[in-house]
Amino acid sequence: MDSDLRSIGELARASGLTVSALRFYDAAGVLIPVRVDPVTGYRWYADDQVAPAQLVAGLRRIGLPVAEIARAVRAEPPVVHRLIESHLGRLADGLAEARAEAARIRRLLTADHAPQVTRLVLAGQELSAAVDAVRFAVGTDPALPGLAGVLLDVTDEGVRLVATDRHRMAVATAGAAVRGPAVRALLPVAAVDRLRRLSGEAATGEVRLTLVGRQVVADVARRRLRVTTLPYDFPDYHALLPGTTGAPARRVPVDAPWLVAALRSGTPTVTREHAGGPLPVTVLGLGGRDPLRLLGPDELADSGAGRAEVELRVGVNGEYLLDALRAAGGPRLVLELDGPVTPLAIRRPDDPAAFSVLMPIRL
Repeated sequence: MDSDLRSIGELARASGLTVSALRFYDAAGVLIPVRVDPVTGYRWYADDQVAPAQLVAGLRRIGLPVAEIARAVRAEPPVVHRLIESHLGRLADGLAEARAEAARIRRLLTADHAPQVTRLVLAGQELSAAVDAVRFAVGTDPALPGLAGVLLDVTDEGVRLVATDRHRMAVATAGAAVRGPAVRALLPVAAVDRLRRLSGEAATGEVRLTLVGRQVVADVARRRLRVTTLPYDFPDYHALLPGTTGAPARRVPVDAPWLVAALRSGTPTVTREHAGGPLPVTVLGLGGRDPLRLLGPDELADSGAGRAEVELRVGVNGEYLLDALRAAGGPRLVLELDGPVTPLAIRRPDDPAAFSVLMPIRL
């Protein structure tokens, strides 16, 4: 066999065509090998077929029809230039037609699926109270931008405000007159703070919210606030709502002023390592003579003083607990929990729809 012949694989590597493409162009009469082994069927090509094969590869990439590729392989350069220009003209015409058709489709979609509008009317005082109840739980981690806001979950019954930073969650509701479909809007925290200030100014008046797509317009006391919602998915919080996991194992009355004072004056019970640094942990003890108290380090030891009197120990971030107590307000609260590693809730007895949830710290 002549040493200057190339196998089909060698020509494929030299030209940029695949072996299967070379077989196709052989069958189509575009690029015919100079020799085919009658026994094995192997195809062999001459060195001077490399350039035509490279031309075929290029014309194929721009989508030239096979018949025109076959003509170009055998034509002089001016003819090939004309074939390319003619093909580019067809592509341009086709792109213009595609753009026109796409615009027509978009108009149809806009007509059939126009953005739906939801309107709410709330009392400024209720909205202010709801924001105050959840604001402390807004996330601040830049790696979790979807938590850097407050979710407005609107149904035909009113609006629920939700905030979480993964370690705690706060939920509050506000009554509202709602017109339009149910909608969820994740408001940036800066916009929530501005809305809180405006609604505070309208404490005896109304707050009107209009939600369209990703836009929220608030009309308060003759002032207007326009907000673009955050383009992130907010976590599904429904699993932590009352009644989703059955009644809690324990419902402990809490004297809020006493607990706030104890948290402020006391020191954390233990220190644990978290995210490469120390994490102070306040330990709540339930049972014994007092239904709830803050435990000292000696009460965590296996044989520590008073250990037998404590039925349940729950570790929490004391600062987070203080935030939840302040947000809940009121002298009497209820602590709900199922065990040392399940979320614990802080509630107001007079408002079961408003609550905070803290994730416990494993002791």
